[in-house]
Amino acid sequence: MYRGERREPAVVLLLSLVTCGLYGLWWHYKVAGEIQEALGRTGELSPGTEVLLIIITCGIYGVYWWYKYGKLVAELRQQRGLPPNDNAILYLLLVVFAGIGGLINPMLMQGDLNRVWEAV
Repeated sequence: MYRGERREPAVVLLLSLVTCGLYGLWWHYKVAGEIQEALGRTGELSPGTEVLLIIITCGIYGVYWWYKYGKLVAELRQQRGLPPNDNAILYLLLVVFAGIGGLINPMLMQGDLNRVWEAV
């Protein structure tokens, strides 16, 4: 079973702030690849293309990305026998309405992924 990299959620936030968002884009790339690999969906849209779409749409694709990968993390949790925890709508609401999703969502998702990777 595939096991992604464990990252500290607070460090993800700190590095994103210190690098003015560049680490956040790298994080999107790495996490998308890890989730796709863990679910066996490596033939779908490549992580690099998804990051490029986030950049060229000035973040609009990022709103969809949070929903999509929120659903995929929930599927991954279920696949690994963990209690269901579908945060896709929460990620979407934080990005669209609260405006803080870009800071909070990576920490929430990384925490969920850490639990998934530890369950392997």
